[in-house]
Amino acid sequence: MDVILGIDLGTTNSEVAVLRDGQPVVLEHDGDPILPSVVGLGPDGKLLVGRAARNQWAFSPDRTVKSVKRLMGQDVKVKLGDQEFSPQEVSAMILRSLRDRAAAQVGEVTKAVITVPAWFNDAQRQATRAAGELAGLEVVRILNEPTAAALAYDPQRTERRHVLVYDLGGGTFDVSIVLAEGGVVEVLSSHGDTRLGGDDFDELLFNLLADRFEKLHGIDLRGMLAPRARLLRAAEDAKKQLSDHPFAKIEEEFLAEKDGVALHLNEEISRAEYEALIQPLLNKTLDCVQRALNDAKVVARQIDEVLLVGGSTRTPLVGALLEGKLGQPARREVNPDLIVAMGAALQGGLVAGADVGAVLVDITPHSLGIRAVEPITEFGMPFMHRFVCIVPRNAPLPANRSEQFHTMQDGQDKVEIEVFQGEEHDVRNNLSIGKFMVEGLISGPAGNPVVVQLNLTLDGTLKVAAKEKATGLSKQITIDNALARFTRDEGVSARSRIDRMWGDSFGLDAPEDDDTVDEPILVAGPQPGAREGVQARALLEKAERLFDRVAAEDKVELEKLSMVVRTAMQDRDPPRLATATEKLADALFYLDDA
Repeated sequence: MDVILGIDLGTTNSEVAVLRDGQPVVLEHDGDPILPSVVGLGPDGKLLVGRAARNQWAFSPDRTVKSVKRLMGQDVKVKLGDQEFSPQEVSAMILRSLRDRAAAQVGEVTKAVITVPAWFNDAQRQATRAAGELAGLEVVRILNEPTAAALAYDPQRTERRHVLVYDLGGGTFDVSIVLAEGGVVEVLSSHGDTRLGGDDFDELLFNLLADRFEKLHGIDLRGMLAPRARLLRAAEDAKKQLSDHPFAKIEEEFLAEKDGVALHLNEEISRAEYEALIQPLLNKTLDCVQRALNDAKVVARQIDEVLLVGGSTRTPLVGALLEGKLGQPARREVNPDLIVAMGAALQGGLVAGADVGAVLVDITPHSLGIRAVEPITEFGMPFMHRFVCIVPRNAPLPANRSEQFHTMQDGQDKVEIEVFQGEEHDVRNNLSIGKFMVEGLISGPAGNPVVVQLNLTLDGTLKVAAKEKATGLSKQITIDNALARFTRDEGVSARSRIDRMWGDSFGLDAPEDDDTVDEPILVAGPQPGAREGVQARALLEKAERLFDRVAAEDKVELEKLSMVVRTAMQDRDPPRLATATEKLADALFYLDDA
């Protein structure tokens, strides 16, 4: 049976777990199961990931990146020293570190379940998948974080119960209503906010301290890079202290200088002050809780258990507010920092065929549909931007649904299918995630029926098909929105750059066309023979030549097969390389003839 890693790729911290004897185990490094989600470049130009990078951040924020999860799915770059990276690349460095941690303890593993906030949209999910692939992982499932947590709590229990999972992490918030019965875990609803979490609590506390410093010394630290980072770290440390103590002392020496005199910060914050700062944000999470209850068609008294997930739930006010709303104390006996990775490992076991005593029924957190014309409106004119939902929010996965539409004009021989994700009536307020054209329709009167089908798989892949009912003419695509921004060539270059950064003997200034770009730097295992390597490179070159000439759905498969070949070459695994090249050769034979 395959070993499949369970990875919680968090805003603040990340963890990796595996299944041992049917039980999820979070893997430790030097006795610590947590890897801070921070990436940096040391003074010598070497890559730092985790605690070392976090320690550097307060003093060298220009060479350090944290909270990159909040940028996933956006077409942006982040600076790391004098270089720029996409959020996928930075996340890949964190995932690569977790993969290496696992390899040191259980051997080389190349498959993983990676968790994301339930409220992540398609672009954010696909960016997470891209990061996994850049880290050399086959991402077998993208799993919602609250769902993972629900799996890890008492998977063997069989009685029927409604569970509310409250997941407040470093950068995101999610709440899910789960029905667990007879070993089946079914998610009934989810809601959340991908821009609300412990980072926002830190920022509020930082601003309070910065205001006090400015009032005392007349200097605003907000615009000063290193002092801001130091004070923000002090705010985070104070937040953690206030989870267990009524007061926290903040002492930072030499934050600034005025007239040649060093200025220090020496302040005390009470838990009451801190909780007053963050209560408006916590009230927003309670609004999400109510929305999830409404969507699941249950009331507070029907909730049997409340589970806390995420480090930010350690704030005592969180438990107090939830108990006030739901009428019962929340459970926190499983470490809220580790439970998501444990649930991901259980899901990995399910995918691999292990008996873990639970069956998962997950949902889609956002509605999916297409743009259509509403011919008659209250204003007597057609509305060209109507969103027609095909797969509604909270639909169980996998979801396979279709709706019939009609051509609008006489002689219309083509239609554009544009797919959106969201809840608004006007598609312009939703997220466009892909489109394609169906051409060659019957050139007849208006009203020619066209059936549009959406197939959303368990791993979040969306397949869209449009079929003319009269003739059977059809076209289909696989939506891969975020990866479309992160182009194929960029992906190959990014993977090579990350591989080079992992080698102690390779600096970051290696040229992009260096002959070692496609080779691993520090990988154990036997070397592939010269013949296998030559054959693999020849097939990859042929795949590149064919790539722009094949249909969209064939591009997805071609890139997937090519990635498996590259991974096998980089891992120096001759048996896997032989199998991968054979599959790629078969696909190229078929596509070359097409």
